[in-house]
Amino acid sequence: MITFDYIARDSATNKRVKSTIQAESDRAAANLMMSQGLTPIRLTPHEESGGFMARFTKRISTKDKVIFARQLSTLINAGLPLTQSLRTVSEQSSNDAMKVIIQAIITDVEGGKSLSASFAKYPKVFNNIFVSLVAAGETSGTLDRSLDRIATQQEKDAEIMAKVRGAMVYPVIVLVVIVGVLVFMMITVIPQIEQLYRDLKQTLPIVTQILVATAYFIRHFWWLLIGLIVAAVYFAHRYIDTDSGRRVWDRLKLNAPLFAPLMRKLYMARFMRTGETLLASGVQMLEALAICSRAVNNVIVSDSIKAAADKVKGGKALSTSLRGQEGILTLVPQMISIGEQSGAVDAMMDKVATFYENELDNEIKA
Repeated sequence: MITFDYIARDSATNKRVKSTIQAESDRAAANLMMSQGLTPIRLTPHEESGGFMARFTKRISTKDKVIFARQLSTLINAGLPLTQSLRTVSEQSSNDAMKVIIQAIITDVEGGKSLSASFAKYPKVFNNIFVSLVAAGETSGTLDRSLDRIATQQEKDAEIMAKVRGAMVYPVIVLVVIVGVLVFMMITVIPQIEQLYRDLKQTLPIVTQILVATAYFIRHFWWLLIGLIVAAVYFAHRYIDTDSGRRVWDRLKLNAPLFAPLMRKLYMARFMRTGETLLASGVQMLEALAICSRAVNNVIVSDSIKAAADKVKGGKALSTSLRGQEGILTLVPQMISIGEQSGAVDAMMDKVATFYENELDNEIKA
């Protein structure tokens, strides 16, 4: 069932009525309203009004989308019609948010829309990669395989991100402990040293004087210090949300000591895995590169992929176009060049993605 917002005119009182109604489709909702003596004026799916769907879409995890893609792929491969497959998946889903969206997709498909166009209405749930692969599967008649590739790609991407986040936990804990120890020393040990020098009637060294002043500030103006930290974090976050700030932040991730090798391999693994999935599903090279540039989630690497795509459009090979681009590791164009010679670029991208995923595992363990 889909929830609809409606504005209608009550035939009995001739007054406008505004409320919600549940039905299988907008046509069924209109028929139900007329049977209740209401003349529809405006009827829209409740999720398009904003708040309801905004809350629901935040509850749909990568795991939910992977299960959805796998189940739909299996049912289509078994020969079930698309709408019946969608209904079966909806019934099996334990996520109410996913059920609402699937029901809306069923309505669109029954109304004549393609599956990819129906998915595209929910960009917060189904990203460009998802929609493009489904469109490619519909065009080539291999929708089941495309859905299976989507599930595999999203599983691997989620697995990599989970490992990277896990790798960040230990350094953050160490940093918090270090800061805590320093603050403890400032407010307890330094004042004792100051008192010791006073008892001995000795002049404090300049470095110790600075430490004493800092400790005094922390003890008496801790609230101001916390306020400054919160303000700095807030304005830094606002700056990162701007185009120039995002560029600075993404460049820092590519060059930061200790983390730079990890982040570079992460972006290459994501680039190659996404590219391999798209090309293997029949998506054209230029379209695949455009989607990859958005999927890597780094402005610097994205610009490099876009620049390479422009060169490919001009007739150059992908391997040649990627050479020398900022953020693109040297192994990538070398391996793609081999794939171009053998006519299996997607297979070579898969090998490169696997290589960098294994490298990431080793980096994280180290």
